This record gives sequence, C-alpha cells and structure tokens, in this order.
Amino acid sequence: MADTENENPGTEGASPSEGMATDDAVGSSPRGPRLGRRGFLGAGALVGAALAGNVTEAEAQPPARRRVQATEGPASGDTDDRYRPVVTPNGSSLPFRWVDGVKVMHLRAEPVDHEFTDGLRAECWGYNGSTPGPTIEAVEGDRLRIYVTNGLQEQTTVHWHGILLEAGMDGVGGLTQPPIEPGETYRYEFTVGEPGTFMYHPHWDEMTQMAMGMMGMFVVHPRRPSGFVPDRDFAIILNEWSVPIGAARPDPFEMSDFNVLTMNSKVFPATDALVAKLDDRVRIRFGNLSGIDNHPIHLHGYSFRIAGSDGGAYPPSAQQPHTTVLVPTGSCRWVEFEANAPGDWAMHCHMTHHVMNQMGHGIPNMVGVRGGRDFDRRLRRLVPGYMPMGRNGMGSMGEHDMPIPANSIPMRGGPGAFGRIDMGGMFTIVKVREGLTDYADPGWYEHPEGTVARVATEAELRADGIDLS
Repeated sequence: MADTENENPGTEGASPSEGMATDDAVGSSPRGPRLGRRGFLGAGALVGAALAGNVTEAEAQPPARRRVQATEGPASGDTDDRYRPVVTPNGSSLPFRWVDGVKVMHLRAEPVDHEFTDGLRAECWGYNGSTPGPTIEAVEGDRLRIYVTNGLQEQTTVHWHGILLEAGMDGVGGLTQPPIEPGETYRYEFTVGEPGTFMYHPHWDEMTQMAMGMMGMFVVHPRRPSGFVPDRDFAIILNEWSVPIGAARPDPFEMSDFNVLTMNSKVFPATDALVAKLDDRVRIRFGNLSGIDNHPIHLHGYSFRIAGSDGGAYPPSAQQPHTTVLVPTGSCRWVEFEANAPGDWAMHCHMTHHVMNQMGHGIPNMVGVRGGRDFDRRLRRLVPGYMPMGRNGMGSMGEHDMPIPANSIPMRGGPGAFGRIDMGGMFTIVKVREGLTDYADPGWYEHPEGTVARVATEAELRADGIDLS
C-alpha cells in the first residue's frame, strides 16, 4: 500500500510535520509543495534510481490493487474511531451500525427538492434526501452490508464505482443483477479492499438518473495509516446539469449544453468554504460524474501534489506538483498540500463557462459594437428598462437590478470582501487562518497592511517612469 492515501484517528492537535514525507521525496518548500531545486533533484534521483535498478520494481510502480479478507469490526454500535471522518461540504456522511462485525448502512433512492443556491430550486433525484447522496466511509478490510430501497417510480441499481468486489455485487442492471423495482429493497454485501477515493451511482437508466442527481462519494480509509496524514479531508463531487430558465426539473435529454455547474450539487455563493487552520495538512478528493465534461480544478495560492485516483494511490516518486488537477468524467483524483499561506483562496473549474450560471444562448456577440444609442433611446419608450447586453463585456451585468424569470440565476455571482465576485457555478473558496478554535466559516480574510492591490498614485507612476499618455 502506498503511503499517500492515509488517515490517522489520533492526530487531532498533532505536530504539522508528523507523518509527512520529506522535501526531497515530494518536492516541498516552506511555502508549500513547490518543486524547488532540491525537490527536483530528489524526485529525479528516485526516478533515476528506479531506472538504474537501485529501487525494486514494487517500489517504482504503483501498488497492484488487491482484494482483502474481511477483518473483524466492532460487534455493535454506530461509531467508528479508526479514522478522522471526511468532510463533505454542503453534504453529510452515511450513518451506519455495526451488526456482528459487519458495517450496515441504508440508502434510499428518492426524489429530492433541491436548492442549488438562493433563487434556483429543482425537483431532482438523489439518496436519503439529498444530492449528492451521503458519503460512504469504511476502512480497508471492512465487511459492508448496504440496503438500497427504491423510492423512485422506475427501476434502479447502485454501482460501487472503482470498488473491487464480487461480480454479483457490482450493480449493473440486467448484467449482474435484476434492476430494483419501485418499492423494493435490495441487499448488497461485500468486503472493501484497496483504500482510496471512489463513487457510487446507478447503473440503470444512467442518462436520466445521474442527470437528475443520483450519485455520491465512497471513501475507504487505510487500516494502518502512514505517510501523509491529513488534518482536514474534504470530498467534492463535480456535476453538470441542464436546468432550462424557469424550469422545475433538470432536463436529462441534454447532451452537451449544460448551464448549471456544481460542486456537491451547489453553485457559488451557496458552496460551503473549505476551512483549514494554518499549517494543517489538507486532502481534497474530487469525483466527476458530469455528463460529458472534464473539469480542470484550479486552486489559487498553493501548489499541491496529485496523490491518487480511483485506481489507487500514486507512489511518492510519481507525485508531481500542480496548481490545477484535471478530473476526467467518470474519474476521481485527490490532492494534498500543507495549508501554510493564510488567506481566502479561490478554487474553481478553469473552463470559463463553468463558473457562470444559466447563460443565455443564441445571443449575438455585441462586444465592441458602437453606435445605436439613438435606437436604444427610442426602444426604451416602447420597452421601459431595455438595455443592450455585452457591448463592453459581461462582468458588470450581474450588478444591474434587472427582472429575471422565476426560478433562475442568470449571471449570478456572490458577495466578496471587496464587492461582488462575478463568478458562480463551479467555484468555492479555501479559507486558511491562523489560530482557529473551530472550523466554522471565519468570514473574510483581514489582509495585513500594504498587501492588497490598490489604485496607483500619480506620484508612484512618475517615480517608476510609467507614462499613461
């Protein structure tokens, strides 16, 4: 087992350096995991040693995934102190009970009245009253028994995406099991092996059921943690929806033109901030069950190590520093970093239309168009409040108090410390603070004097030889 996918149930308040890989192994620096000269040479030495035969093949290659025998768990109860629970922003973890050493859980597939953000609701589908469904957590070697009740009006199944198990538990309707009829409850039972980041979703009428919101994260913690041990461990599922302006339900027939892009089925400003104490070790797990799109998730202020996928953990020699992780559709990635830069840091998909909401379509491109002012004045006599869109760009459109259709959020952004943030959609904020006593949202960052960009003075421009003429 590689030492990058780990938890430690007894690390609350531990030293930030405990259990962490060395600078040379992962290319860290005092500011974060930057690949400085020493880190680059260290990583290169690992690769070079492997090529020269000085590192065993097992050390140079990712570990083979394996099935493991079930390990005895507690006889009863509904707690598990073997791991620090994952935080699912805007979500929850699935409750469980121990019954004769088996971890027993219950999922209900059902319609969900879901709010993407203030101003946009839809009748979606999900599990246990939410989309995404609650995160499933287990430990390597656990025997799980998961009951699935179908509260929909059509058949369904559950596929445990990336989990190695017996074929009859894989959840593919018609292939490995009959579909679950409305009102029926099925029993799935299997032992989880390789620790890592996985997902669950239907494998029956996927086009409709996943487009309506049926999905969730599935985390398997290692039985013997080592290496990077996170203080904060977040799980975020990425998804895209088609919700026509004013509609009450998502459109599952849309194939490419998605207009609501979400993290855990929320759009900014409804996305919960990811809060960390200064010097916390942070892991963020991403799963992507979007219809067709990959998502390059970019974190400001940090570089991180891409530590693994739903195929398993990456060995330290394969972990490269990045500021953006591409999460392909149908895949998971997880990243790790040390939260050593205080501030409010944006984290978002870098596909620019994915940080917008319900943009209009078929609108002519008006950027740079001049003239027409007299036409505008005359048209306002007939249509009071008429305003042409986009002549000088679109960034300020959300500030105008224009009437919009009911149950819609076109051009919606959110409040920021210095005014309106004009992004929405697949956007959230990582908030790192010194001296936190809990992980509640600490509000906006108070910048030290002289560290905020501002308007340049004429004297400064003259002194530095900047000519604006």
